This record gives sequence, structure tokens and C-alpha cells, in this order.
Amino acid sequence: MISILKNMHFEHPAFFLLLLVIPFIIWWKILRKSNTFDTALTISSLSLKERPFSLKVFLLPFLPWLRILALIAFIIALARPQLTLKEETVKAEGIDIMMSIDLSTSMLTRDFVPDRLSVTKQVAAEFVQKRQYDRIGLTVFAEESFTQCPLTTDHRILTDFLENLQCGLLNDGTAIGMGLATAVNRIKDSESKSKIIILLTDGVNNSGYITPLTAAEIAKEFGIKVYTIGVGSNNNAMGPTSIRRDGTIMFGMTRGRIDEALLQEIATMTGGKYFRAADEETLKNIYDQIDQLEKTEIEVNVFRRYSEEYRIFFVLGLILLLSEIILKFSILRTIP
Repeated sequence: MISILKNMHFEHPAFFLLLLVIPFIIWWKILRKSNTFDTALTISSLSLKERPFSLKVFLLPFLPWLRILALIAFIIALARPQLTLKEETVKAEGIDIMMSIDLSTSMLTRDFVPDRLSVTKQVAAEFVQKRQYDRIGLTVFAEESFTQCPLTTDHRILTDFLENLQCGLLNDGTAIGMGLATAVNRIKDSESKSKIIILLTDGVNNSGYITPLTAAEIAKEFGIKVYTIGVGSNNNAMGPTSIRRDGTIMFGMTRGRIDEALLQEIATMTGGKYFRAADEETLKNIYDQIDQLEKTEIEVNVFRRYSEEYRIFFVLGLILLLSEIILKFSILRTIP
């Protein structure tokens, strides 16, 4: 219903000014102690007893409203409502983007509010929504890596995957090389002329059987540009210190450590760029910069068609008006 209203267009909206007459009609015909549009003769009763419930007496005050609703329907019909049917033809090739996000427990550090991972998911989702014509996918990594969502233009599904990301899906660790290699494997066979990977981490590579530089070399061979983002402030913050056997994460004051030299080398090797995000605002600005750097010329032809919907309101007005007339001279008939 909401989507229909969004696509509703009125060809002659000036007719809505006639709606200003409605309050005066209500005041004149109803509020001035008149139950119907026609006067009725009031006679005294010889009985002092309470009158039994009468459906006719109950419905009679509502009779004038049928004519008022009919008038409103006719005014809407005069305004000529139309449903807009829009078609878009995109004549260009978008960019294929793989996002690779660190899910190690350190992403729960609270130097971001409420933590690094929550802010990362939110900002990444906002970035996805801006890239209307691009195919975007998602890989995640900790001690190992896997594909959460392959390249897709269905950004609603992708944002759902982003929203459900949480630490603990993988054994703890930071396999930057594995995360990058998995993203490369997912995007390398793409026919798109422009292929990029956005790699986000807050730690130092400490696991995985593929080194980060090896993965970067593979990305370079396939013409894949890698933007790297180091997340975390240089200040002490409340973060995970240990994990109990039952899976409970213990928190304490920690200081993050990011291998910025490695991330810088990966970006330089592949023709990308390294960014450091110390807070939420910086991270948003980084994604905005990447959004501006990776633009393609897209020619969009828009065709708009309209379907006339005034008949619905015209017929509705007739039904209401005829109902008022029929009821007035039959079931709800009063003494003239």
C-alpha cells in the first residue's frame, strides 16, 4: 500500500482545493442539529417507557456521511490520480566490488561506539546502498576465511548478511592473506573492466597458509585493485583479553596494533590506497573517498508510463451516492 502511494501522481492537483468546502458542508448539514439532509417531523410519544433499540434510528445520523464521502471520491477522481510505472535501462558496465571484513574478537574493542564491528557493518551497509548499479560481494576472515555473499546486485540480501555478521563465526585469529585470497578468488573471473577489493582489519596477520603479500601478488596479476583500511585508535580502550572455555569473552584495557606497513604495501602493489580509521567519522569519510574514487560513467534511460486510476474513485463515489439515495428512500425513509 505504501509503495502504491509513493508511485501515485495527480495530473490536476488543483481540484483538491474543493476539499475546503467539505468542512462547511459538515457544519451546515450535520453539526447544526440536523441528522439528515431533509427535515423530519418530530411528534410526541404517549409512552414514557424507554424505546427499544432501533437499527434505523442508529443508522440515520450516518446517512449524510455517505454523500460527503461520495463528494470526496468525486474530487479525487477530478484530480486524475495516476500510477507511475517507471522503467530503467542501464547502458554501462558497473564495478565489481568484494568487501573482506575482519571478524577476529579484537573487532569487539570499544574505542568505537558500541564497538568496531558494529560501526563497520553500519558504514559498509551505507556504502552498499550508494552503489546502485555495482555487483558487490562479501568475504569474512579470522583464523580462516570464507565467502559470506558472492557478487550480487541484490543489495538487500547483502545488507542482511552484513547485519548478521558477528565475531565467533570462525576460530579467533587474523588471517589477512586468507581473507584477501578468498576475495580475489571470488572476483578474479569477473568480466567487469573494473574490479576492486576493500580489505578491512584491525590487527596483524598471525594465521593462515597464504601470506598477505602472496595474495596481493595474485590480485595484481588479475588486475584487481585493493583498498586497505586499518580500523582502531591509538588509545587504550576496553577490548577482548581472553576467551573462556564456555565461549565467554573477557574484556579489559587493551591497545590495538595494526600492521600499517603491510596494508600500505598491499594497496601500493595493487594500485589501491591505504586508509586509517581512528573513529566512526573517519571510517565514513574513507568509504566516501572510495565511493568517489571508483566512479564509472553510467547512461540511464528512464521511461515513465502512467495508468489512469480515476475510474476507481469515480465508481466509488457513484456507489456511495446511490447507497445514500436507496437507503434514504427505503430502509431509512422518514416521514416527509
